Amino acid sequence: MFLIIRCPGCRTFGYVDRFQQWKLCPVCGEAIDVRQATAYMEVDEYQVAERIVTQLEEYLHRNRKKDFSPEEIRALREQYAQWIRTKA
Repeated sequence: MFLIIRCPGCRTFGYVDRFQQWKLCPVCGEAIDVRQATAYMEVDEYQVAERIVTQLEEYLHRNRKKDFSPEEIRALREQYAQWIRTKA
């Protein structure tokens, strides 16, 4: 399982193993405390996590938004859960 998180310094999305405690941001070098970071989603495979990170960045850039609202995060999680159910 992988958590999709966001760097508090440069606001870049990334992913970590759910048991990992720290992550070094590859963009700005900030040490991210995974326990304190907002987990946007939890996914099963790192390939899926990479695609979702790219899509989240593209969505925010395309819509000129700085971040997702709590309602949008909830909707993203529901969409992912629906995708997993139909995939199985």
